[in-house]
Amino acid sequence: MKFFKKMAGTGENAINIREDVAQIIEDVRRRGDQALKELTHRYDRVMLPDLRVSQEAVKKAYNQIDEKTVSCLRLAARRIRSFAEKQARCLLPLEYESSPGVLLGHRLIPVSSCGVYVPSGRYPLPSSALMSIIPARVAGVGRIAACSPPVKAFGGIHPAVLAAMDIAGADEIYCLGGAQAVAAYAWGTESVARVDMIVGPGNAYVTEAKRQVSSVAGIDVLAGPSEVLVIADQNADPDLVAIDLLAQCEHDPTARGILVTDGSQLAERVLESIDTEANQLETGPQILKTWEDNGQVILVDSLAEAAAISNQFAPEHLVLLTMHNEDLVSKLSNYGSLFIGENAPVAFGDYISGTNHILPTMGCARFSSGLWVGTFIKVASWQRLSVSGAAGLADACSHLAGVEGLEAHQRSADKRKGKRQL
Repeated sequence: MKFFKKMAGTGENAINIREDVAQIIEDVRRRGDQALKELTHRYDRVMLPDLRVSQEAVKKAYNQIDEKTVSCLRLAARRIRSFAEKQARCLLPLEYESSPGVLLGHRLIPVSSCGVYVPSGRYPLPSSALMSIIPARVAGVGRIAACSPPVKAFGGIHPAVLAAMDIAGADEIYCLGGAQAVAAYAWGTESVARVDMIVGPGNAYVTEAKRQVSSVAGIDVLAGPSEVLVIADQNADPDLVAIDLLAQCEHDPTARGILVTDGSQLAERVLESIDTEANQLETGPQILKTWEDNGQVILVDSLAEAAAISNQFAPEHLVLLTMHNEDLVSKLSNYGSLFIGENAPVAFGDYISGTNHILPTMGCARFSSGLWVGTFIKVASWQRLSVSGAAGLADACSHLAGVEGLEAHQRSADKRKGKRQL
């Protein structure tokens, strides 16, 4: 392995935001709605008379965006919902007799409520509203709250995001952002009832807030900078490789694009194409800066080595552009979502194919999954024993309790040895 292109430097300096977030959370806990309104004005420069978005405002949002946007949002929603429904069918309750008179099983129980966070930075992200709300709806969550920061130009949530929240099926919508929104979800205020789980991507403040409240509310993942790793051989189309890397760099200045290839000529052609493609984009200068800071091109001796590097990195998005994609799939185990072949760009997964785009980053794909319908479902075990079934287990249970020195446990088991059927 050798680097054809390395990251240019250290990138952005890390900012210690833990203390700031802790202060925001405590302020919301103490002062509720008043703190939320003041913090929204401070950070978003918008003064809100009400935190909850009215149905009239939601209806108005549809008139503020074009019909094609609404149509495409509905199409994406149908596809995301279909995939989530198919996933839900893979989750089944369990019941079986493990030994005579001993029934074991589990129930699938959706969380009662969840709070969805939809970020709003340089661009509106209606797609994230669909990706987070729809799986919760399919899972059977009873109450789904959604929030997004206000956009100053609209004096509230961007209308495309509002429409997406409505299409996805949110029960409540709040004009809130940042760590204060996470605090409101976790602890509740006069306007925002607390929730059992908080999901959705966000900036460093949102991520830190989710970490700090994770002892009182469930969370999905702690999101980091978005990333893509492309494995390509010498037969790959350099223009497709280049635009897929640039698309990832478009997310934010800390996004990472990584090409791993066994073809030095391809690597050279991709670097040339990156400049050509970027020059055709209005966002080109920003994207090129991100690519220069965070992009990497790694040359390997074989695709097997490429797979090993990918498994070690555990990328959020993994793209295969080789003549041996199917062979590679069996060697790959750590990724958030896999995109196989030149007709499956990450952009499709971000918007329209149906899989979820809220995925683990920073190597977390080694041990965690992206957001899916199962995120919102608890698997709760149960057991039911007959008299004879209990009697058959009592002696071994009593002995093991004795080994651990737990006398009450031992007596509890012993009392079942000769218990009669009532």
